[in-house]
Amino acid sequence: MNGLRHDPRLRTVEWHDLTTLSSRQKRCELLLSAPWLVLSVWLFQFGWFAFAVIAAFVFFLTGLRQAHGAQHYSLGISRRGQDCLLAALSVVMLSSLHALQATHMHHHRHVLEDSDVESATARMSWWKAILSGPWFIVTLNWEGYQLAKPPKRRWICAELLLMAAYVAVTFRWAPEGLRLFTLAMIAGECLTGFFAVWTVHHDCDAEHELARTQRGWWKTTLTYQMFYHVEHHLFPAVPTARLPELAARLDQAMPHLQRRQVF
Repeated sequence: MNGLRHDPRLRTVEWHDLTTLSSRQKRCELLLSAPWLVLSVWLFQFGWFAFAVIAAFVFFLTGLRQAHGAQHYSLGISRRGQDCLLAALSVVMLSSLHALQATHMHHHRHVLEDSDVESATARMSWWKAILSGPWFIVTLNWEGYQLAKPPKRRWICAELLLMAAYVAVTFRWAPEGLRLFTLAMIAGECLTGFFAVWTVHHDCDAEHELARTQRGWWKTTLTYQMFYHVEHHLFPAVPTARLPELAARLDQAMPHLQRRQVF
């Protein structure tokens, strides 16, 4: 049983009012990655490779934020709508996000335990987390299929088929900008074990320090608030857009949670 999750001080933190999003926040969440997708493909097409890679990285980051919210069904739209968003992002980001939803839910129930496949790279050194990236993302997809129930498995199979068709069409007929963007997404998936897992969980433990966090306006803006990770583990129903408010409340009740920061 996790000690931190049963800390009596958590019961003093009000969070239920943070589970909803305004209409503006919903629109922002749903459109968050689209400009970066268009910008990255355009920059690749016209040879601005350094800027294109940066735009692709930001697309991947914002896409992860959208996918993460949809996996928790916290974006404020219908569950079917969020499932469709996961499917669309799966194709562009080249990983079955319904498979990753299954491993992510398991991760929340068994965070940092031996059965937690998602946190595997957090138990490695940073360079091993990078090198194991290709194996890690393939393993997550496979384990996610194994963990998923039949309705989710149908989504996973559909996503894998759509991904295969997308790659085939892209490398046969699409303009160079989209082909280069697709290669950037493959690289992004291979680095997920480091950027999305190791950074937020390394040197943490299942009893007292589940994850790291982040403070500072410029840092949280730069990372699209994705590194409020201990807050997310303690109150997973709170959408990413409202995690800064949750962090401020936790700082009052449990200031020691700020001790381990991502950077």
